[in-house]
Amino acid sequence: MPRKDQGWVTFQTSEEERKILEEFCQNSQRTKTEILRELVRGLNKYSSLSTPQEQAETKKPEFEIVSPKKALKVSSRNVLKGIVKRVTTGSVNTEVTLEIVHKVELTSMITRVSAEELELFEGTEAYAVIKSNDIVIAKD
Repeated sequence: MPRKDQGWVTFQTSEEERKILEEFCQNSQRTKTEILRELVRGLNKYSSLSTPQEQAETKKPEFEIVSPKKALKVSSRNVLKGIVKRVTTGSVNTEVTLEIVHKVELTSMITRVSAEELELFEGTEAYAVIKSNDIVIAKD
């Protein structure tokens, strides 16, 4: 039952669309509601654009919903794709900074060995995997 400030949204999909959504949910280990809420929240960026042409000209989405490959199974629900902006290597640990969206950066301390194994270099794509108050780095 929805709260007073919430409501139901019901829509029809084709069998193929339903299967795509269900497979995505299974692979990302998230519910349909979580996925659809993320998609709806991502529409905010379009509300400030005045014309369909301006909307079409936007090159980079604010966020990208990531479905990990089947080999990568994590319990974390927050997986954010980004670009490595800085890698500061120490004798034991490495500080890795990802830019998730324009001017939004996340920094994580990982072991030097992990950074080397993941081949994290400036300009490469990687994922911030957020679990509670920890952020770990993953890569395809």
